[in-house]
Amino acid sequence: MLSEREKNILKIIVQEYVKTAKPVSSSMICDFLKVSSATVRNDMAYLEEMGYLEKEHTSSGRIPSDKGYNFYVDHLLDLKKISGEDMLKLQLIFQNKSLELSDTISRSLEIVSEMTDYATIKLGEKSLDNRLKEIKAINLGDSHIVAIVVTDKGYVEHKNIYLPNVTTEDIEKTVKLINDLIVGTPLVDVREKLEFNVKPVIGKYIKQHEVIYDAFYDVFNKMMLKNIEVLGEKNILKIPEFKEKSDKTYKILESLEEKNIANIIDSDGSNITVCIGKETNIDNDVTVIKTSYNIKGEKGTLAIVGPKRMEYARVMNMLNYIKEQIEKLGEENEWENRRCKKRNRRRTWRTR
Repeated sequence: MLSEREKNILKIIVQEYVKTAKPVSSSMICDFLKVSSATVRNDMAYLEEMGYLEKEHTSSGRIPSDKGYNFYVDHLLDLKKISGEDMLKLQLIFQNKSLELSDTISRSLEIVSEMTDYATIKLGEKSLDNRLKEIKAINLGDSHIVAIVVTDKGYVEHKNIYLPNVTTEDIEKTVKLINDLIVGTPLVDVREKLEFNVKPVIGKYIKQHEVIYDAFYDVFNKMMLKNIEVLGEKNILKIPEFKEKSDKTYKILESLEEKNIANIIDSDGSNITVCIGKETNIDNDVTVIKTSYNIKGEKGTLAIVGPKRMEYARVMNMLNYIKEQIEKLGEENEWENRRCKKRNRRRTWRTR
């Protein structure tokens, strides 16, 4: 158990490091708490020993560890209402009745990205709970085919594919192989199954296997990315800890565009979830804050990706506000649709 003073020291270090991106010294904490430097140094040494703080080699100050950030979020965070300035900017989007709901969600996340320099992600329902029912290929002649993917929820995706020097027999074999090996697989796992279940065996039966495999992989990739929207990812280049680390920044940007982003971001709960460092499966210096929304059974996930040195309270408040407004707007749209249907029925009755 941490004492109240130790909790206060940890809280000060997290909040100051979030503001400045610089390790926090004991002298600065002394000014806050009005206690001796020896007392603060002892407490900081204890927090470091317990794994809540880390020391950077280039400075005598301390920074929070993953354990420290998690303790701060779970026990020390002051979650108040969204600030008036943040609310006003987001309200302008939700009050714009000319936007479709999906565009409203995207635009609100863009605003968050602009205000924070963090990346934001919208993950649609079709990416989450559809399973592959069947894949078909229709030969159009002149080396052109249409690949059709059907899910158990009735979602259909198709793509025209040009496959020169590939026989109809090889295409039919590929379709059968895919159907035999991965039908019933959730869409979010299909590309992984293609890579590890189909790719190793396809070469044994099909001559032009690389060309055909890549073509069908692209079909599934298109299907997934259609329901995943990453916004403002380039903004992380402005963040101090990523600005001068090109290799790290490239890795993070690559992760945000990877084919498995749906598995990383998917949220299965209605509450806000905070994943810090290794928990994100993106990078050890990244935090992901995410939640899900539900509009009359249609579900989706919202996520914000930034540094561990994140404005946790602000981001969580904004994300919660967006979720509430989305669900409220969805209910209003549903009510308006019912009212229009009733009005149309009355008009039909009067004309009889």
